[in-house]
Amino acid sequence: MHLLLSNDDGIDAEGLQILRSTLALACPEFRITTVAPDREQSGSSHSLTLTQPLRITERGQGQYSVSGTPTDCVLIALNGIL
Repeated sequence: MHLLLSNDDGIDAEGLQILRSTLALACPEFRITTVAPDREQSGSSHSLTLTQPLRITERGQGQYSVSGTPTDCVLIALNGIL
């Protein structure tokens, strides 16, 4: 099974990192990929970035930050990273 983790608090959010490490320990057979905004994006809802290029940065094995909204992150993950 392949899990995609994302959030609106950013790639460095403590909760996201705890969730990832807990899942990795509890379900070592799962492949986990995290794609989240490079900064806090709470309240951005379903917005898309349309007026500037998106930057994707690999942040370690299976972890990526995106310079856009949470929706951008999921779309990039589903259409490119995964």
